[in-house]
Amino acid sequence: MSVGENRKLDGGKWVAAGFLVVCAAAVVLCFTSFPGKVKRGLREIFQPASSGRANDHEERRQLADAEKNQALEELRDRYEAEKAEILRAADARIKQAEDQVRPDEVVREYAPGIGKVDDVRKLRSGIPFKTEIEIGTGGTAVRERIDENSYAATYRLSLNVPVAAKTLPELETANRDLSAVLPGLPTMLATARVSPWYGKLYDRKVGRIRKAAHTLNELLSKHNFYDCQTVLEMRGPTGRKVFFLQAEMDVVSDGSDGDRLATMPAEIVNSTHYQPFTSYAWPKRTKTPNPMIAGWERRLAKARKELAAPTAADRKAWLRQRISMLQRGVQDMASRSFLIAEYDPFIVIPIDLLTSSDSFAPKVGDYVVVIHGKNAYPAIVGDGGPTFKVGEASLRMAKQIEPRSSPYSRPVSQLTVSYVVFPGSREEEKAPPDYAKWRQRCHELLQEIGGLGSGSELHEWQDLLPKPAVETVITGQPDDFPPPETPANGAPAPGAGSAQPLPTAPPTPR
Repeated sequence: MSVGENRKLDGGKWVAAGFLVVCAAAVVLCFTSFPGKVKRGLREIFQPASSGRANDHEERRQLADAEKNQALEELRDRYEAEKAEILRAADARIKQAEDQVRPDEVVREYAPGIGKVDDVRKLRSGIPFKTEIEIGTGGTAVRERIDENSYAATYRLSLNVPVAAKTLPELETANRDLSAVLPGLPTMLATARVSPWYGKLYDRKVGRIRKAAHTLNELLSKHNFYDCQTVLEMRGPTGRKVFFLQAEMDVVSDGSDGDRLATMPAEIVNSTHYQPFTSYAWPKRTKTPNPMIAGWERRLAKARKELAAPTAADRKAWLRQRISMLQRGVQDMASRSFLIAEYDPFIVIPIDLLTSSDSFAPKVGDYVVVIHGKNAYPAIVGDGGPTFKVGEASLRMAKQIEPRSSPYSRPVSQLTVSYVVFPGSREEEKAPPDYAKWRQRCHELLQEIGGLGSGSELHEWQDLLPKPAVETVITGQPDDFPPPETPANGAPAPGAGSAQPLPTAPPTPR
């Protein structure tokens, strides 16, 4: 082969090798961003200028969004990492404190000298209120602010329901003279049973407290909760039933009777609180109007005037109910008479007892003997009261036991009063009070259960109601009548001079 031919063959080899290098480079470039750039460059050359600017703006927006999302993701990750680290550090500090410091030392760190705080103060209702503060160490304020138990209070009311007294020693803790006044009591106690009404009374008290426990000042007071020592059902030797109640004595001041008391003080007549009615009532016997009617009729007129004027619908509904109530009251006072607490001795029994079919439950008009100390007072069941309290008597009874008593001051605060009620002893027809008859009937009933002991006797009530003046018709001339005689002590003779008013309250000495 000649030299020329060799040169031609070598040149072909170099051309082939170069071609292969170019092809390889093209293949490599396909896996880089260069083709894209070439493509975009060609597109920018051959596409309109406006289209190129729009695509450029869109790419820049997408790039900005991507960068923003990436930045937010990085911040979120950093926040979670720091939060976890803070919580881990706080848990570690708490654990370290618990391991190294006693609980009382933790308390002193925040409240020097104070561990559990016992602060006892008397509420208005007489309930000792105890507070106990427990102080500990928590986490950070951020954590404790959202923890419901980090700052919490618990209110717990502790209440003991008493058991009924049923033995003579238990009863005589209230009145040591009880068996001396009622010598037949020990025999009756041998077969006595605690009345179911005792349990019902305290069930109602507890129910009332449950409803009002969220407002401490509205709770039934401790005094009024423990107002009953016992309620017993007993029988005397003759089978006579006895409803025995041992309690305190509150005061009732209700009642009115035009036949016996034609006038009453203006503050009572116009009072919106005074109740002119008692459960014990009887048909009127005279045409003298009840003095309380005047005040009720004035309230009626006022209510009717307001109803006729423009007013809200709910107010009108209330006024109609009030007018109806006042009308019924006026009609009742016009046709019936009632006991007067200031003058008549009677006691009050819970209304649910008065309406019960229980043969041992007292009824309106039943006779009762009230025992306080060595004294025994005849009376009747005259009115009904709340179902959640017992121990209440008329102002006349209260003043006889304690002259300083008033509608706002009870005569006996301790559980030292015994109410001996005789169920089924009421008269068939109700009538105006006859104190002598009441005393005689109570004496007879006491004889059926052993009578009164030596040194005790039934009190004799006096009629203290003011009597109307009697007009005297005089005939003849003044000279026909001798002058009134003057006693040796110089005092006017009976009937001479100005009329002396009758007492309006029982004598103060007991």
